[in-house]
Amino acid sequence: MEVQTKTRWLHVRLSAAEYQLLHDNFKKTTCRKLSEYARNILFQRPMIKAYRDRSLDDFMGEMMRLRTELNHLGNNFNQAVKKLHTANVDADYRNWLRTFEIEKHTLNNKIEQINGNIQKFAERWLQ
Repeated sequence: MEVQTKTRWLHVRLSAAEYQLLHDNFKKTTCRKLSEYARNILFQRPMIKAYRDRSLDDFMGEMMRLRTELNHLGNNFNQAVKKLHTANVDADYRNWLRTFEIEKHTLNNKIEQINGNIQKFAERWLQ
């Protein structure tokens, strides 16, 4: 099959809503470029709709939530370490140590939760 160079232009004006609809529908296909999608529509060529893996979407959503929680825990831990550097060694140190132990426990629980979720999704994928 010979590839033909595209040398002719077709200018089409669309409203913002029409363009958004065109672009949204384009994103649901395997077409790599909007011009390819438009030619397929114009010439009524068959197109393959892209599909999304729902389990991967669920996994990614959960991982993003866990990542956010881990970031918050990391920030809390960093703030506690900064306080340690400026703390009175006696009473302030004991308070920091208690806070550190709580944060460490929470962090370990989140890490275990991440590992459990990864294991669940891995088992599902391997079936």
